[in-house]
Amino acid sequence: MIARAERLNGRAVWTTLSSPRSIGILGIGLAIVGFWLALPPATLRTPPGPVALGILGAAAGIWAFARGERRIGGGAVVAGIVGVGLALALMQTQASNLEGTFVWSALIAATLRWATPLTFAALGGMFSERSGVVNIGLEGMMLMGAFFGAWGADKTGSWLGGVAIGLAGGAALAFIYAIFAIHLRADQIVGGTAVNFLALGITGYLYNDIYGNNGTPQNLPAVPDVHLGWLHSIPPHGLGNFLVNSFGSLNLMIWLSLALLPMSYFALFKTAIGLRVRSVGEHPRAADTVGISVYGTRYAAVTLSGALAALGGVFLSLGYVNAFTENMTAGRGFIALAALIFGGWRPFGAFAACLLFGFSSALAQRLPDLSASESAAWPVLFQALPYVLTLIAVAGIIGRSIPPAADGQPYQKQ
Repeated sequence: MIARAERLNGRAVWTTLSSPRSIGILGIGLAIVGFWLALPPATLRTPPGPVALGILGAAAGIWAFARGERRIGGGAVVAGIVGVGLALALMQTQASNLEGTFVWSALIAATLRWATPLTFAALGGMFSERSGVVNIGLEGMMLMGAFFGAWGADKTGSWLGGVAIGLAGGAALAFIYAIFAIHLRADQIVGGTAVNFLALGITGYLYNDIYGNNGTPQNLPAVPDVHLGWLHSIPPHGLGNFLVNSFGSLNLMIWLSLALLPMSYFALFKTAIGLRVRSVGEHPRAADTVGISVYGTRYAAVTLSGALAALGGVFLSLGYVNAFTENMTAGRGFIALAALIFGGWRPFGAFAACLLFGFSSALAQRLPDLSASESAAWPVLFQALPYVLTLIAVAGIIGRSIPPAADGQPYQKQ
């Protein structure tokens, strides 16, 4: 009986490992490894290894695709082809340029900096959409947080004052949007778009009226960095240096965004309040029947959404740039919304998507160094990489991810 059970377990394991989905995932992994071999520190300069791995990855994708696993299989095919193409392109670049561009400790630190405003906004959008209100206005709420954070720090002489006032500015705009979306039952897509233009107009007018051509003061109180010099002592010495360069001087708000991830997960999925938010977003009529205030819950969730998105804007103006410029969010609210959809309306999934977009932004800043061209157009083209990736992600995910059942549907109490 024991031998028979072992044979059955072994057969089940083999069936799982040989399933089309597993083979497709293996194909994606092979393609990634092939591309990685052309990067530092490996920096392989001969084609056979990366090309063979890319071809194997594409072949695994074709096998999985032919057996019904179209999404993973197609992804493996694309990953194999793209991996081979990028690896061959990198082999034509001087090794010194590659080593100067792909400094992994610097890329990790830059990825976290670029991902932080997206993380704040995506977490905010998660609470709003889990309650049933689509929040297209994340961009505007981030912009309000960026301006009022800088203005508040200037007037109070404290970065804490700036953070508090910026948070209040985003929450106020979110509350205005909630009135139209919840009580007046306006179209939430149109209302969110209007909120974005409203924020652009308000911040642009106030910025020019208060600061004019001089801009915000150069000595704005900035959110401090957290220095972790003790990481140097971690053996071996090379690892300690790597950790210091990656995590040793990150801004306080980066660590705050990381702390908010488990807190948001616990609040939304492990508490009674989170259960009420999710029930209102899934079936508001049933929630109302058992005594849950649908309007009150949605107002609270949307206002919290604006406050969190505003923290992303505050990070831009006080934690990263230490200044405010008109429209400085530059579409990050929409990227955060794409990350939220990509992550399945869950905090850690959304954060993984934010890291992906953050890495693309960090890499886009360094890719021009690989080009020997003197044309000024190349750096501009590379800056479009995060937005192109956003389009690809949304085109590939929308229609497959399942949002809360009542998301975007106004509720009328009877």
